[in-house]
Amino acid sequence: MNRFFGRRYIISAIFIVLILVLLGRLFYVQIIDDRYRIYAESQAKRIFYLNPARGPILDRNGKILVQNQAFYDVMVTPNLVKPPFDTGEFCKLFNIDTAEFNRRMAKANKYSRSQQSVFEKQLSPEAYASIEERLSEFSGFQSSTRYLRTYPESVAAQFLGYIGEVHDNDIKKSGGYYHQGDFTGVTGVEKSYESVLRGRRGVQYKLVDARGRPQGEWANGAFDTTAVAGERLTSSLDIRIQKFGEQLMHNKVGSIVAIEPSTGEILCYVSSPTYDPNLMVGHDRGKHAAELYKDPYKPFFIRPIQAYYPPGSSFKPVDALIAEQQGLITPQTTYFCPGYYVSGNRHIKCFHGESHGTVDLAKAVAESCNGYFFMVFEKLVNKYGWKNTDSAFTAWRDNVSKFGLGTRLDLDMPGEGRGNLPKATYYDKVYHKGGWRSGTVISLGIGQGELLATPLQLANLECTIANHGYYYKPHLVKGIGDKNIIRTEYTQRNFVNVDSQYFEPVINGMQQVVENGTAVASKIPGIVMCGKTGTAQINNKVDNSVFVCYAPRDHPRIAVAVIVENAGQGAQWAAPIASFIVEKYLRDSISVRPSGITPEFFMNANILPDLGNYGQKLKAKPVPRDTLNKMGIDTSDHKEAPANKAPLKSASGRKHKATKPVLIAALVNKEEDEH
Repeated sequence: MNRFFGRRYIISAIFIVLILVLLGRLFYVQIIDDRYRIYAESQAKRIFYLNPARGPILDRNGKILVQNQAFYDVMVTPNLVKPPFDTGEFCKLFNIDTAEFNRRMAKANKYSRSQQSVFEKQLSPEAYASIEERLSEFSGFQSSTRYLRTYPESVAAQFLGYIGEVHDNDIKKSGGYYHQGDFTGVTGVEKSYESVLRGRRGVQYKLVDARGRPQGEWANGAFDTTAVAGERLTSSLDIRIQKFGEQLMHNKVGSIVAIEPSTGEILCYVSSPTYDPNLMVGHDRGKHAAELYKDPYKPFFIRPIQAYYPPGSSFKPVDALIAEQQGLITPQTTYFCPGYYVSGNRHIKCFHGESHGTVDLAKAVAESCNGYFFMVFEKLVNKYGWKNTDSAFTAWRDNVSKFGLGTRLDLDMPGEGRGNLPKATYYDKVYHKGGWRSGTVISLGIGQGELLATPLQLANLECTIANHGYYYKPHLVKGIGDKNIIRTEYTQRNFVNVDSQYFEPVINGMQQVVENGTAVASKIPGIVMCGKTGTAQINNKVDNSVFVCYAPRDHPRIAVAVIVENAGQGAQWAAPIASFIVEKYLRDSISVRPSGITPEFFMNANILPDLGNYGQKLKAKPVPRDTLNKMGIDTSDHKEAPANKAPLKSASGRKHKATKPVLIAALVNKEEDEH
């Protein structure tokens, strides 16, 4: 009996100890150690991202070019979409059928079953208001506020660029910053300043019920962060002349670039035809993008930095300046022009065969005498003797490149082209080594042949002349936030190694071009403008109209390059347009011209090139599939055809396949152009 009672006490003691251990463990888990509580809560915890507003973009005077408007995305977390779920009623809210619902859900499941992804994007406030009240009835679906771009003035589309939805590659490269449904800059300044404009995303942790509806803060909001809006970007553009320039170039193909010579700040950046940047925002952006992409005049093509043109007569001062510096000519060096130039056994006509008589440097610039500049070019290329043509040519090329031709100017935008400044090795391949002379490539001396430049390079060339021998690298952004932050390289002078004294004869001639020469009809009363007309010849097509200028002559404030494709002589179209831009910038008004020309005539004129040939010329590069996706274009049937390289007229007049097409008609980004 005693033995029985002894066992009972032992067993009871064991049970008591076990109960105490369990009670102690429960006390520890529930009161002292909160790991299990946090784990339990985490099963009902959801992360909600707070999208920041992108930074606005202003013009140089504080006028708004880009601002933000709130839109709404409907997000879905697939593993929270649970019965009861009325698919039919849900589809009615979004005006879609069951097949489309299933397709979107399959896409969301593929991305992640436990993380949010976009089900319906870019709903306007009005559209969202019609579904907001009922959205909580459907488990797994929440709304997210997003800020998209709006453009009050509808200008400068190619400068501003546009934003598009990120793709898998963007997400991988972002180091975890981007998530499915986020937006990033695709082109223009939106891309080049993405890290500044995008801001910083905020995060909220919420407790949710079984239907995914928020029930309160997790951990009392200790881990929440607020969204920080992107920085304000102040561009160098002047919206007055930007809008004016786009109006002048309406129904024309070409470009206007205007730069402030004393800073390198770009004042005007027109690519024509252009488009309304508001078309690239909102629910129909994909449809609009597809229509714009099919436009044969390629409005997405950024002509100021991607179109390559023969500079024509605008190049002539460069050779003269180099020859002066090397002592091969002086301002007093004369040439008798009988209407043609003799090179070897060839007689090369001046433009239309006109005879200029005896001309010195200034008069040759003023009258654009081809013969004079053929002579100058041959002096440069023959200075080491005819047996060393390629060595002298290479020296000539090196000197020309210092003016910013044949190289990128490091613009703060993606997609800038180099133009084409041919090398001696190029002609060695075409004519075999030792098989060419100065006369073979003589067209280079008047800005023809294989020599190609972008409008940005031509405007920069005028800045160099205006500054008597140096330029600041052109740039489009002058301030970030409240600070005027400019990259160091944009504040440094780039000298071309020509003494300032040699520029005066050239400038005298350029002034005479406007005072009583080919551009006299574009003379601005009360403003001394120095310019150079150009009529760049294109094989089997109407010539390009080219004009470059700067003003005033003393203390220059603006340098301009205008190119109107297939429009004829520079004096007829490009020069008047440039003169209107100059006067609008300097005076903010247009005076009555003695010639009778008016901006309204040029605004209303339609000189779009014939589509029969033009569309073929603009098929040089395919648009990358990833770029099309970001534009909202379905690429399932998209074929990236090989580049179509157009034949160029060689410096000797021979036709051969060029290394680059005359126009690179595509959304070329910087990485693609590296090769």
